[in-house]
Amino acid sequence: MHLMPLDPAVALMTSYGAGSGADSVPTELLTPEILEQVRRDMGLDRPLYVQFGTWVFDAMRGRFGHSWQTRRPVSTLIASNFRHTVQLALFALAIGTVLSIPLGIIAAIKHGGWIDTMVSSLAVVGISMPGFWLGLMLMLYVGMRVPWIPPYGAGTFMHLVLPALALSRGTLALITRVTRSCMLEVMGNEYITTARSKGLNERIVLGKHALRNALIPVVTLLGLNLGVMLGGTVIMENVFARPGLGRIAVEAVFQKDFPIVQAVVLLFAVGFVVANLLVDITYGILDPRVRYN
Repeated sequence: MHLMPLDPAVALMTSYGAGSGADSVPTELLTPEILEQVRRDMGLDRPLYVQFGTWVFDAMRGRFGHSWQTRRPVSTLIASNFRHTVQLALFALAIGTVLSIPLGIIAAIKHGGWIDTMVSSLAVVGISMPGFWLGLMLMLYVGMRVPWIPPYGAGTFMHLVLPALALSRGTLALITRVTRSCMLEVMGNEYITTARSKGLNERIVLGKHALRNALIPVVTLLGLNLGVMLGGTVIMENVFARPGLGRIAVEAVFQKDFPIVQAVVLLFAVGFVVANLLVDITYGILDPRVRYN
């Protein structure tokens, strides 16, 4: 942020500040003395390490300051946009999970057949496809042609459908491939052969013995992808004109509004850490040996 060419003081005093009640001043009228005073008021006259240390100390007490552009408390802006981002991320993760695990299992069971080939090919396409491009295609060919699916905005559950589909495509493709690989590896183990030799139903063999052990790497990826989903909302919220943390973060970057950017980045980082903690807890549920160790 500090390396960007736009001066935060100039951004505040010119057209960027006009919408927040501040008087817009032509750039040519901004004297060095005025800009220096504005920087001093914003705390930008202090060394970078002092600015960062002060912010960390305040953040540890839950104080994120005020937006330089809107003058509103950053915590208020985050609170009003947080639920939109979480809804989108969780719904996209749910779509990716519900579809990818069954597809991976089916591909593993039909290993070498046309179903396996089709699922694997679609997974490769999904991993390679840019999310923003898929979002634009969904808006063009679905949102503009299906009346009950809004192409942009927020407000109802149906507003989540297109951005969640676009956001979930990477997770869907990746988890499908990992589930398939893990199931193939587990199904070749001796305890699966023993379970089948005892005459157990194939559904019990696959569901209780194979899938439970194959899910451990999958759960790891799901936890990591929750963090990726939070970051991916930055793109999707702007493509689909949705409110959310990602959208206000992008606007803050262009306006050099440091307090908003720092708070959003911190929140995404905390979300990533919490997701990994949940993954570790889930290990103990899936594999009792983890609890014993």
